[in-house]
Amino acid sequence: MAVDPKTTCYDDTRAQSFQSYIQQSGQHKAVLRSLHKVLPGEFKRIGVDQSSLDVLSVGSGGGEVDVEILTLLQSTFPAVPITTDIVEGSTQLTDNFKALVTKTPNLQKIPFAWHLMSSENYETQVKVKGDMKKFDFIQMVQMLYYVDNLTDTITFYHSLLKNNGRLMIIIGAANCSYDILWKTYKKELGVGIVRESRSSAEVIACLKSLGLKYEEHDQPNSFDITECFNPSNQTGKNLLNFMTAKNNFYESFTPELRAGILNHIRNKCSTEKDGRVMFNNNMSCILVHA
Repeated sequence: MAVDPKTTCYDDTRAQSFQSYIQQSGQHKAVLRSLHKVLPGEFKRIGVDQSSLDVLSVGSGGGEVDVEILTLLQSTFPAVPITTDIVEGSTQLTDNFKALVTKTPNLQKIPFAWHLMSSENYETQVKVKGDMKKFDFIQMVQMLYYVDNLTDTITFYHSLLKNNGRLMIIIGAANCSYDILWKTYKKELGVGIVRESRSSAEVIACLKSLGLKYEEHDQPNSFDITECFNPSNQTGKNLLNFMTAKNNFYESFTPELRAGILNHIRNKCSTEKDGRVMFNNNMSCILVHA
């Protein structure tokens, strides 16, 4: 299938940086630890008396979190049919997700609808077609950084919830290291795929302005970024590319600005432990009621 480059969120270089970040940060493990505490009770409330369950995942990446969530939902309601719609802008990450599905036997019974496009393009498509499929559970994991209008995006996806549904948003916690870095260098960093810094603070302010009911759950996480300060280390380069939303950190800034960003990351965004530089990657899981 031909894909309009404008519909995709990640090119291959960006997808590679994302995969390096996921491996190094332990983000998925931190997310899953939290979700296994939070979601079983939520799923029991969502699925009561339902003859089928419909899930929408927006910005799924390689599908690692989705597979765990779907498995958890299946184990909660083993006899209830589940459908899943996937919205993801990266061809490479979507292919990774499909490969993961084929290796996960319990998911073979679940029909997947793949939407290779951005969140905004999916919204446009749904509105043009007038096909407002409703969902019991919608998940948006670390993807609200990439949308143009936060309020419009949350309003649209919230409108796709069934009466007892939940919208789950996972995003960097207020004052985490990313939040500090991007708010400090907003002008220099916010000129590409990510236009502005967003954290749980902005999301919660938006939910309050819309009058939506929600609960927030903390997801503590930190990871080692020592390699970021070795310009010959490829893992460090990939992490810096992802953290600054650039395809090549070392070619994207002047030497003075590059040095300033590295100094800020090390001295304002991180702590040292046993000689290693640790980056605060705390996240928030926000469950929004229909």
